[in-house]
Amino acid sequence: MTVLTNLLDLDPAQLVAYCGELGEKPFRAKQLQRWIHQFGASDFDAMTDLAKSLRQKLAGRAVVTVPDVISDHTSTDGTRKWLLDVGQGNAIETVFIPEENRGTLCISTQAGCAVNCRFCSTGKQGFSRNLTVAEIIGQLWMAEFELRRTKGIEAGPKGERQITNVVMMGMGEPLLNFGPTVTALKLMLDDNAYGLSRRRVTLSTSGVVPMIDKLSQECPVALAVSLHASNDALRDSLIPLNKKHPLRELMAACRRYLEFAPRDFITFEYCMLDGVNDSDAHARELVALVQNGAESVPCKFNLIPFNPFPESGLLRSKNPRIKAFAQILMDAGIVTTIRKTRGDDIDAACGQLAGEVQDRTHVQERMQKMAEYQRKFGENFGRLVEISA
Repeated sequence: MTVLTNLLDLDPAQLVAYCGELGEKPFRAKQLQRWIHQFGASDFDAMTDLAKSLRQKLAGRAVVTVPDVISDHTSTDGTRKWLLDVGQGNAIETVFIPEENRGTLCISTQAGCAVNCRFCSTGKQGFSRNLTVAEIIGQLWMAEFELRRTKGIEAGPKGERQITNVVMMGMGEPLLNFGPTVTALKLMLDDNAYGLSRRRVTLSTSGVVPMIDKLSQECPVALAVSLHASNDALRDSLIPLNKKHPLRELMAACRRYLEFAPRDFITFEYCMLDGVNDSDAHARELVALVQNGAESVPCKFNLIPFNPFPESGLLRSKNPRIKAFAQILMDAGIVTTIRKTRGDDIDAACGQLAGEVQDRTHVQERMQKMAEYQRKFGENFGRLVEISA
């Protein structure tokens, strides 16, 4: 039985090599790539400028396949979330966030996550497996052409692009699935595929130091670091990975990365946890961490109101506290934003991408728990509130 090659697994160079094996010239790979990634074609017969002989070869040897959609929900604010089936009871989530001048897609790189940060509900689901290239880039392929279909926009380069920015901030730690993640990044950047600029593709990591260095050499895109703490003791308790790669190592890796990065700053993400990491002293400690003479890191901070979930035992910082914290950073000259919360009514917000990994039957149980916590802590527990600057 012939094992069919999923062409979504191949980066531009690999597709050239694959066409070579079929006895085809390199320009055929570019044509094929444009059909797949710019027109959203999965049927070889529809690829009309390919020689009929090549289409026949492909039909017997290759496929263009993405994970099946289990559910597709659109929030009242336009945020759209897909739950995708990646087999054996595993599901991943992909979230599209529309804004006035851009459309951002939040992509998953693993089914579940092994990092197990204390404040992230995805980590509490455990880790199942790394995603393949086709499963990673397939999220962009599926979302771009589904959004176009929904709006009646034609496929192809002439149709208005729906996704202008990609963030690797969905389920999983991208740098712990390095090879497939980088191959997917190369496709996102390639002019014969999605043609996104490096500045518009952001990879978010919890701090896998050796792989930050490796990324700077292989495919430097914009970098976001999930910081969430101002000292090692606190970060050890929130992000177990910090015990392996403490803050000093992480800051040094960030400085090295900036030599190759498309942007001249690192984005630090900081989840605001009531009474845990949100005091004035913590804010001043952060300033000292990133403004440290020769060891300073040019950066901006993105403060994220926490999305409470029962298993965490944590609560969101109060709005005045978040604003006061932000003010200390801004007074020190650090660009600071407070993330506007999106997609809360469909659990699409940051840290909520739990995705029913190996766990779809527990939804009812978790909803009951949430109702219990709302009785205990008030009806706003678990709800996202928008904070105006």
